[in-house]
Amino acid sequence: MTFRLTRRALLAAAAPLPAALASPALAQAPWPQRPIRLVVPFPAGGGTDVVARIYAAKMSELLGQPMVVENRAGAGGNLGIEHVVRSAPDGHALVLSSNGPVAVNRFLFRNLPFDPSHDLAPVSMTFRIEQVLVVRNSLGVDSVAAFIALARQRELNWGSGGTGSSLHLAGELFKLRAGVNLVHVPYRGGAPAMNDLVAGNIDAMFDSLPSCVPQIRGGRVRALAICAARRHALLPEVPTMQEAGVANYVAGTWGGIFAPRGTPAPVIARLAEATAEALAHPPTREALARAGGDAQSSTPQELAAMLQAEIAQWGVVVREAGITPA
Repeated sequence: MTFRLTRRALLAAAAPLPAALASPALAQAPWPQRPIRLVVPFPAGGGTDVVARIYAAKMSELLGQPMVVENRAGAGGNLGIEHVVRSAPDGHALVLSSNGPVAVNRFLFRNLPFDPSHDLAPVSMTFRIEQVLVVRNSLGVDSVAAFIALARQRELNWGSGGTGSSLHLAGELFKLRAGVNLVHVPYRGGAPAMNDLVAGNIDAMFDSLPSCVPQIRGGRVRALAICAARRHALLPEVPTMQEAGVANYVAGTWGGIFAPRGTPAPVIARLAEATAEALAHPPTREALARAGGDAQSSTPQELAAMLQAEIAQWGVVVREAGITPA
């Protein structure tokens, strides 16, 4: 018996049906009926876009209908999110978004035309990309504790990929948790910041794991801590921030699949099941790893809890850092 038939039988036995499933057309129509649009709210070629295309290829195979990636970039990801929010809640329009647009943009943009917590239905996590605190070699510190001590003695700075970026927010969270003051130097992307760090023009930066590993292994910068809940296989010798003495610190980029609010529960469940199967597929996991991401699925409930925890954390960070909405 297929999953869809099992869910249909369960729904037929339930009384009363939830309002979202009360329509026989929604409850009984086979899904998917046509190609599924997977909106990426960023330009083609970026990290989230690469992940989306790897994911969509396997999902097309599992669902029996093409999953077509559609890039709708603009306004920090808001345009793509809004497009999906306004789409029919029938499971044929989804968005694969990183945590910035769905958890942080509400604090960075005035009059956001949607509320991710209310207008989107969480489906599943898809990936994580961890971040690392790295410093210039000539700074003369080899631990987070030494870095904090030096920051309390004299002014230090750190570079990021731009104001409001995930790399900027990771630094602001560090300042808040470690109780230190660092001067923020925003760049137009993480690569220029890393170039200046290697050259010794800035003291530190928080960088994504895939982009900084070559610099670390090449001895051009020094890694002090990974910003994850556990150590990473690419840098097993580097402690987590909490192991290094900074409590309650986890930062990084993650991606999740969301559908418009009101999408039928059986469709959400089928999507989550297929996503877990796709991300457990070894070639898919390996392709994501080559792209710099760690495959990570979840239940819809786990993604909803993650979203709320991120909203709570980054709201405080944005407020404490004095970042004003655009």
